[in-house]
Amino acid sequence: MRCKQFLTLSAATLILAAALTGCGASSSTASSAAASEAASSAASSVAATSEAASEAAATLPDGVYTADFETDSSMVHANEACDGKGTLTVKDGQMTFHVSLASKKIVNLYLGSAADADANKADWLRPPPPPPPHPHQGSPPTDPVTSSDGTTEEVYGYDIPLTAVDEDFALAILGTKGKWYDHTVSVRNAEPKAEEAAETPADGEYSVNVVLEGGSGRASVDSPAALTVADGRMTAAIVWSSPNYDYMIVDGEKYLPTNTEGNSTFEIPVSALGTPLSVVADTVAMSTPHEIEYTLTFTLN
Repeated sequence: MRCKQFLTLSAATLILAAALTGCGASSSTASSAAASEAASSAASSVAATSEAASEAAATLPDGVYTADFETDSSMVHANEACDGKGTLTVKDGQMTFHVSLASKKIVNLYLGSAADADANKADWLRPPPPPPPHPHQGSPPTDPVTSSDGTTEEVYGYDIPLTAVDEDFALAILGTKGKWYDHTVSVRNAEPKAEEAAETPADGEYSVNVVLEGGSGRASVDSPAALTVADGRMTAAIVWSSPNYDYMIVDGEKYLPTNTEGNSTFEIPVSALGTPLSVVADTVAMSTPHEIEYTLTFTLN
């Protein structure tokens, strides 16, 4: 009787143990699955963050920048007079990097590998120099560079289209001996290019070119225009293509026309040459007067 009870108890114990083991295995599996899912989610989050950061680093607002031209070899680099830098232009989201190279020993560039260059001549960044007897016809245009000692020389300059900054990319170069070489380069540390304001000319009368931007594009101003410099202050005579402008606003000051007949003419102050000047011009050509924002840029003839 005791044996039967013992066997019954043992069987119950085994069943309970099996149940507990099964429960533990299920818990372990669920825990493992949850951990795997969490790791996958974390990895996706890191990848998304990395991709977003990469895209942010790869795009720049429209404008002109100076940037470092970094390379893997002394065979290809920016001219020493340029301090390792070039000019990066971003327009409508498209980036182009102009670099003045060390000399005229690099006669072509190709975005890609040297092995693919000959099969893709249409994509070379400069047409190949033609054969003799006219070896210079069709050669890349030259850039004048001036060293710190005042020495000036002509070197080859190239416009390189970019899809991203701060990232390495393949660039093949063609030397004067007709052989392509593989290189890895990058354009980094882009900074907005400082505007070089032209100096105010000495007191006197000058003729300046005028570029008008803004508005609907239908209006224009006479160019060249008369510029007067007195006591270091510049004043320009602006003649509009219409008689319907009744005042202009420059730096918060209102200016009235200097004439009563013919196209509207104003004398306005010019703060600097070569730098866009924001102005407002009011026109009465419409049913009601309208103030229109423009920019005027003046450069000496």
